[in-house]
Amino acid sequence: MKLQRFEEMDPHLLVGLVNTELRNVSESLDDLVKTHGIEQDKLVSRLADAGYDYRPEQRQFR
Repeated sequence: MKLQRFEEMDPHLLVGLVNTELRNVSESLDDLVKTHGIEQDKLVSRLADAGYDYRPEQRQFR
């Protein structure tokens, strides 16, 4: 799945994809959004609407 289409994804699937990317590929949330060409504010907002908050110290959404 391509993260560029994150606005169309189920947020519970999306959080798993994003956390996997953060754990295995990207060095940070900034790196992830730059790599995939997506807007960080929109991604964070989409996940926050589903009840997930970004935890920078853990580099994951919970």
